[in-house]
Amino acid sequence: MKVLVVGANGQIGNKVVKKLADHNHQVLAMVRKEEQRSNVEGKNVKAVVADLEGDLSPAFNEKLDAVIFAAGSGAGTGVDKTEAIDNRGAKKTIDEAVKHNVRRYLIVSSIGTDNPESGPEELRPYLLAKSSADQHLVQSGLDYTIVRPGMLKNDSGTGSVQAAEKLKDYSDSSISRTDVATALVEILDKPNTHQKVIELINGKTPIPDAIGNI
Repeated sequence: MKVLVVGANGQIGNKVVKKLADHNHQVLAMVRKEEQRSNVEGKNVKAVVADLEGDLSPAFNEKLDAVIFAAGSGAGTGVDKTEAIDNRGAKKTIDEAVKHNVRRYLIVSSIGTDNPESGPEELRPYLLAKSSADQHLVQSGLDYTIVRPGMLKNDSGTGSVQAAEKLKDYSDSSISRTDVATALVEILDKPNTHQKVIELINGKTPIPDAIGNI
């Protein structure tokens, strides 16, 4: 498949790019700055410079099979940037996918976006932004999967998770970014994940099995 990864220079996106390339997908890695090209380019990977807050057209100039939205405003930014990237930016890529008939679309969301008002006050702008983008995707008509990981960590991952449309146990609600990236690549070409929300946290089920049983 030819896959556009939005947020390819980010912590999850960069891992997704590498894993897709290792699985012999052709990757179009979207970065915001020209100097970020070298961070992502390699075998099976071509970089494209485009801006979620500006011109997105370069990212959709080539024929694509799928989009993976792994961009995020980052922990150190304010509400305006969160709204610009996590909400309006995501919606722009969804609309471009519809316009260019790119049927498959995966988005990295967050546990808690199904009820953002109940989340911690400091997280509510983020959860509300993600929730709005998720709803836009559901209404788009695309073959979507909304991936909602728990609290993200930077450890190396275990290769095993809990995955369900709605998890029952949130006692360990964390997950490594590496395992999220692995799950995204696993989900990409699995028809059983279409039109579904998948919550994802640490667990004991190997990722292929966990995704296969959704």
